[in-house]
Amino acid sequence: MDSDPLLQKMTQELRRGSLVLAVLLALRREHYAYSLRKYLSDHGLDVDEGTLYPLVRRLEKEAVLTSEWREEQSRKRRFYRLSSLGNALLPRLQHEWQHLANALTQIENSTHSPNESASEE
Repeated sequence: MDSDPLLQKMTQELRRGSLVLAVLLALRREHYAYSLRKYLSDHGLDVDEGTLYPLVRRLEKEAVLTSEWREEQSRKRRFYRLSSLGNALLPRLQHEWQHLANALTQIENSTHSPNESASEE
């Protein structure tokens, strides 16, 4: 089996799981959709429009984000930022992310080799 498509699929799953946190972190400062996409990309997280824009709309529907239309550079743009709910939720999600990262590090650094674990069962 070619591992590249499998790696791409699994990488996409990892990214999907962390994208909400990345968007919330980015929206501590307001952005319109394109500037948010560019900000994420500039920080190493390339996201397709077809993934990001529906996510932002869903987060707004869930009251995690607020938005307002404003004219900037002779264009109307919808600016997004964290709502009060989003501001309350973000540190809790960061805590959960850190807990998960710590657990993965512990698993990765475990002294058991894969064969030892299987033989103990």
